[in-house]
Formats: sequence, structure tokens, C-alpha cells
Amino acid sequence: MAMENTKLELVVGAFVLVGILCLGYLSIKLGKLEVIGGDLYEVTALFNTATGLKSGATIEIAGVEVGRVRSIALKEDRAIVTLAVDNGVKLYTDTIASIKTRGIIGEKFLALSPGGGGDPLKPGDTIRDTESGLDLEELVSQYVHGKVN
Repeated sequence: MAMENTKLELVVGAFVLVGILCLGYLSIKLGKLEVIGGDLYEVTALFNTATGLKSGATIEIAGVEVGRVRSIALKEDRAIVTLAVDNGVKLYTDTIASIKTRGIIGEKFLALSPGGGGDPLKPGDTIRDTESGLDLEELVSQYVHGKVN
């Protein structure tokens, strides 16, 4: 009887260990806790509204992840978003930054259209052309109050 209990405890212990390892792997994968090296550079973008965008949101060009939103702050009456972009990605002064939503009620992410007609952006530069995301609550309230043309 004691032998069976020991076997059972070993099996349960192994399952718990595997579960903890899987949980750790998923939290690193989903939380994007990869060690950030020096292969990123930062630029900023000014938006009229950054509704729904959060620090850590992905930055994508043509659907490919090229960086992460580092921080969002208020500058005068606009949202200033700091972007950490991979060094291999060249952005230009005519880059357009847009806040997009994945699916209908999905997470917000930042889509970049890198341009190419202007000068290359240097670390610390600001993206001038931005498009704020669609605010569904705002649209619904305008519709409800009859302000839609």
C-alpha cells in the first residue's frame, strides 16, 4: 500500500512540475518577457487619442511584428507614444503610424507604414503622420444621439 502511494505521489508530482513548466513558458511567450537587448531604437508618435492602446502592445509593418509600445504619456492635450522598434527596420519621416484593432473587439496594436520618400528617422525622432483608432463607444454615442450625418 505504501509503495502505491509513493508511485502515485511521484506521478502527481511529475504532472505538477510539467504544469508549472508549461505555465512559465506560456507566461514568457504571451507576456513577451524576452530579454530586451540593445537591438532596438526609440521613436515617438503623437496621437489625438490613444484609446485602448497599452504599453507592450505590438508594432507591426505589413502584419509582421517589428517592435513594442514602450510607454504612453500626455503631452499638452495629445497622447505621446514611445515606440521601441527593431534596429533592422528603417523608418522615414513620411512614416504613418495608425492605431488598429485586431478583429472587432480585439486588442489594439500599432501599424506602421514606413514610407520611404523622406529622410530616415533617427532615435528620438517623432512620427508626424498618425491616425488614431476608431473609438466604438464614441461612434455608438454619436449614433444614439443622432449626430451621425
